[in-house]
Amino acid sequence: MKVVLAGGSGALGRRIAADLTEHGHEAVVLTRSARPDLPYRQAIWDGQSAGPWAAELEDAALVNLAGELVDRRPTAANIELLTRSRVDPTTALARAAAGLATPPRVWVQMSTLAIYGDGGEAVLDEHAPPADGPPQMAGVARAWEAAADGAPAGRQVVLRTAVVLDRNTPALDRIAGLARWGLGGRIADGRQWMSWLHIDDLLAMIRLALTDPALTGVVHATSPNPVRNAELMAALRDVLHRPAAPPTPAWLVRAGAVLMRTDPALALTGRRCVPARLTGQGFAFRHPDLRPALEDLLLRTG
Repeated sequence: MKVVLAGGSGALGRRIAADLTEHGHEAVVLTRSARPDLPYRQAIWDGQSAGPWAAELEDAALVNLAGELVDRRPTAANIELLTRSRVDPTTALARAAAGLATPPRVWVQMSTLAIYGDGGEAVLDEHAPPADGPPQMAGVARAWEAAADGAPAGRQVVLRTAVVLDRNTPALDRIAGLARWGLGGRIADGRQWMSWLHIDDLLAMIRLALTDPALTGVVHATSPNPVRNAELMAALRDVLHRPAAPPTPAWLVRAGAVLMRTDPALALTGRRCVPARLTGQGFAFRHPDLRPALEDLLLRTG
């Protein structure tokens, strides 16, 4: 199967392209400029308008993960940037697909569990309604999904994705670095939930979404075992053989976020999401539990 990756030149896109190629698919990356280090066929687009690249979508599969990284200050300008960087490419893809004799056979729309905002103690499955805010989380995600809604395709799957844990990526490097530097205590009261997912399981979920004709609509891409922040930090300390550390109070997180140019809500809020649809159909997780997943990512060599 030919799989077109919008936003495929980023770290996650490269991982997906490599995995698809390994499993016998052809990966085509939509990119704004040719990348000589990408070992996949590339099609140039501007992320805003249709062009010759649109022919790549003809009877192909599409994985849409175009968008700027969310790890930035929650300013009005950044919220606009995050929204525009997702909505504009998605709108361009939908318009391009509408002009084809045979639209994409399947459209995998990447999204985020941040669409539920701060979920508190509620257990959230695919039937949970999206939250109204905060704007940088739920607001951006809702706009992203809305831009893909009704796009021409034989089938569409919306993968609302947890925090993906992978080597040499900001999500894991930042929290592992805190633990290594002796700052691996809980954040605030440590009760906020974290929905997480090992990269191996995300890649398997994307392959399933591309090939299972019965899979449509919203699907939670997350481990079946979310953890509280205190559990996450304790597991990190244990895996990295670091001693207990004092908690980081909420006020310090907010102050530090200004210096690090990040959003404190990423650490202070959480969601207890479960992959009800995938577990219901017997999806076999390779890494369902946090500690073994961290050991695989942080300790395994090769």
